[in-house]
Amino acid sequence: MESEDVTRGRERFEDRWRRQQGHSTDAAGRSTLSGSPLKPVYAPDDVDAGSAPGLERIGWPGEYPFTRGIYTTGYLGKPWTVRQFAGFGSAADTNTRFRRLLDGGSDGISVAFDMPTLMGLDSDDPRAAGEVGHCGVAIDSAQDMERLLRGIPLDSVTTSMTISGPAIPLFCTYVVAAERAGVAPAGLEGTLQTDIFKEYISQKEWIFPPDPHLRLIGDLLEWTQQHMPRYHPISISGYHIREAGATAAQELAFTLADGFGYVELGLARGLSVDDFAARLSFFFDAHIDFFEEIAKFRAGRRIWARWMRDRYGATTERAQWLRFHTQTAGVSLTAQQPENNVVRTAVEALAAILGGTNSLHTNALDEVLGLPTEATAEIALRTQHVLLEETGVASVIDPLGGSWFVEASTDRIEAEVESLLAEIQGLGHDGSMTSGIVAGIESGWFTGHISDAAHAYQRSVESGERRVVGVNAHTDSVAAPLEVLQIPGEVETDQVERLRHRRSARDDRVVRKRLDDVAVSARSSANVVGPMLDAVRAEATVGELCATLREVFGGYTEPPDF
Repeated sequence: MESEDVTRGRERFEDRWRRQQGHSTDAAGRSTLSGSPLKPVYAPDDVDAGSAPGLERIGWPGEYPFTRGIYTTGYLGKPWTVRQFAGFGSAADTNTRFRRLLDGGSDGISVAFDMPTLMGLDSDDPRAAGEVGHCGVAIDSAQDMERLLRGIPLDSVTTSMTISGPAIPLFCTYVVAAERAGVAPAGLEGTLQTDIFKEYISQKEWIFPPDPHLRLIGDLLEWTQQHMPRYHPISISGYHIREAGATAAQELAFTLADGFGYVELGLARGLSVDDFAARLSFFFDAHIDFFEEIAKFRAGRRIWARWMRDRYGATTERAQWLRFHTQTAGVSLTAQQPENNVVRTAVEALAAILGGTNSLHTNALDEVLGLPTEATAEIALRTQHVLLEETGVASVIDPLGGSWFVEASTDRIEAEVESLLAEIQGLGHDGSMTSGIVAGIESGWFTGHISDAAHAYQRSVESGERRVVGVNAHTDSVAAPLEVLQIPGEVETDQVERLRHRRSARDDRVVRKRLDDVAVSARSSANVVGPMLDAVRAEATVGELCATLREVFGGYTEPPDF
């Protein structure tokens, strides 16, 4: 179709629209979940004409800029990895859940840790009282990690661990547990979150100031490059940024900025970008606005590939790939009429799949109320299986590619993200992404943007402009209260007792010497991962390792923002 034909056709449509609706298409009044205005209909002229619309713009699957996916064969070659997130109570409790998920068709495991573990505290720390095993699994030592992973073939099952502040001590317990199971570090495959930038931006689970955390991450990048070539040492997380209230463009921009910051960290360490960038991965939210989420994922691949090639000099395709895991949006789940959350999760999972996710977690319907029961966890798992086995969504690569609406939305999000990335760079003192991120953290720039977006969304729900079924629309219900998983108090009592028994059975002189070695390495420029592994082998605990590092690095308090 010639461009003048498109122009005349749009004029005819808009004339009919005005006669039937009484106003122009600009006043249609619809917007995305993130607040971007929507047109009633999209056509070829809505795709960015300055960026070669059509096939030249989006390319083919497996080819730069990877808008349509990083693999030529898409899901026809390998379906997405079904990776369900789980963790509660003791290590033995969670091990049972993992094995049932694996037996039921899950391809990998993803560990949720309790709050004391996330904050680098042992279960017998007074600050851990009442929280042990309640929002995830309690892991204090390598022996706990052994119990968590018992009977799971670590040389064939990939393990993802969602933890950032004490990520390196937990990583060391994983490596030691695998060694004791007969699996060498080189045979391990999986992902460690490690993303400390997003903690300062949104989740707020840090231990040290930014510079020491980045130093530890640099040590991890170096150590895994030498010893664990199949392992992904950083999973750069946008999920928590989105759950805090960010828009789709903010989630993508802030997450990509964090990723570029870690690329700069690796380059500053003298590492080859083609080597270490190929082992970076991402973790995104799949929210309820179906098409906006698909466009977000497609735009993310395109931006990451371009920046990695043109700014950071990556020459291999693997170093230009945006590989990402997706979790459906916990914040979209409602306590009212919770059975409807099955539908929300299915729609969000479908958006992730059509957006080309590489692995996927689907939330359980009761996670808005508590930890999922075995029954609701099974429904969440089977949601993925229904999508994969019954719907045909994996039969065609990028089936929405070329949709005028999807391509226009992809271009819009890309432009918004590039603008935000430029703004973040401008916050710093030297034009690097790293200095811009740190400046944005210290000034409250990120939290300000997220809080403004969250406030705007909440106002739209309270005003009724944004309708949420069961909350402010269709509120009549015959649903009965759900059974909620309860964590008994004995979990904490037993965990503390096990920890005390381990401490009494170990050689404290050896443990103290190993912890001193960790402190010496932390005060120098030596890589701290090796000494930390030795300390874990001697049964030093996660809390002791973090306390040792805190004595060297100090703590961190977020600047007040009024």
